[in-house]
Amino acid sequence: MIERYTLPEMGNLWTENYKLKTWLQVEIAVCEAQAELGYIPKSAVEEIKAKANFDPKRVLEIEAEVRHDMIAFLTNVNEYVGDAGRYIHLGLTSSDVLDTALALQLVASLDVLLARLEDLTQAIRYQAQQHRNTVMIGRSHGIHAEPISFGFKLAGWLAEVLRNRDRLVRLRNDVAVGKISGAVGTYANIEPRVEAIACSLLGLEPDTASTQVISRDRHADYVQTLALLGASIERFAVEIRNLQRTDVLEVEEFFSKGQKGSSAMPHKRNPIRSERLTGMARILRGNAVAALENVALWHERDISHSSVERMIFPDSCTLIHFMVVELTDLVKHLLVYPENMQRNMNCYGGVVFSQRVMLALVEKGMGREDAYAIVQSCAHQAWNKPEGDFHDLITKDARVTQQLSTEEIEACFDPQHHLRHLDEIYQRLSI
Repeated sequence: MIERYTLPEMGNLWTENYKLKTWLQVEIAVCEAQAELGYIPKSAVEEIKAKANFDPKRVLEIEAEVRHDMIAFLTNVNEYVGDAGRYIHLGLTSSDVLDTALALQLVASLDVLLARLEDLTQAIRYQAQQHRNTVMIGRSHGIHAEPISFGFKLAGWLAEVLRNRDRLVRLRNDVAVGKISGAVGTYANIEPRVEAIACSLLGLEPDTASTQVISRDRHADYVQTLALLGASIERFAVEIRNLQRTDVLEVEEFFSKGQKGSSAMPHKRNPIRSERLTGMARILRGNAVAALENVALWHERDISHSSVERMIFPDSCTLIHFMVVELTDLVKHLLVYPENMQRNMNCYGGVVFSQRVMLALVEKGMGREDAYAIVQSCAHQAWNKPEGDFHDLITKDARVTQQLSTEEIEACFDPQHHLRHLDEIYQRLSI
């Protein structure tokens, strides 16, 4: 097994130096496979491994003349290796190295991302535990609906992050694929056995049926999956932004000492980190479209995908990495205001308990339409009025009090009723 380079954090995986390291890794793996099968001397491989190196500046210097990045790289490597260099790249085409090395970068990036996603998972899990019974109002259409807990909301986030984790694990397997099959992928000048050995040394599987390149549906899947994770992060960020609105203020991004929210208005405390995450998710979706455009290449290959991938892979990987790290820190230090949640839930005298009152009347034998009309009438009398008090109207409505006792009415206004199955959800998520 070839020694893997130490996996740094995301940005370093997409440097020119790291890319050239993976190219050399692939070339050496192919040489080792060729030697194992007796096609080149093992002593030559040992010499190649001992001497092979590159200088990124020298590679660019050569490329400026030859206009071919792989030829420039090989020329520079051979300046270090000398005569044994004639065994490097035997029977290969550029895409054998480019696509196989790209797979190494993509897999390494997923390893880093999965580690950071675990940090996010733990941050959400902790907050969900802390706020398991922190009652707040649930909203639909942006309008007060029925009580939930903030922990219940976070449980939904956790479930979504875990689904994204599973997608990344599946994706890691799908992109851990190399191809050492030569021009147009027919193995005309190199054997499938070389590919199998080289890929095994690199921790990859041979592509099932490559052309001159690995088909770009795999790569489109990669960028789309990152974009989907970005969309989930955007959902959480938008929720934080909405809950931080001045008229809501149920949660708030941590505002550090010395931080300023506005050049004009000293009072401002803006959800800038959540807004930043929302914008970044848009970039990831745009990159996903570009990756889909790369799938349709001419015949066995062209290089229209190459210029696109030089942009979208480093950008998408480093961007989603930043987004996960940023959201993790945001969640860890999120300010939560239970008093404001309580205040908002009880506005207009608890109109959000209307369904409980209606169902209680139906259980006593009243027709649903009649029960709905009575409760809606009380709710709308209370709605949007400074003195509106749904609870008071219900307790004074003879049509209700003839059916329900005081204790039965009060039970309808108990928010704990809405949390009675929360344990089942938490058990599913091992919270």
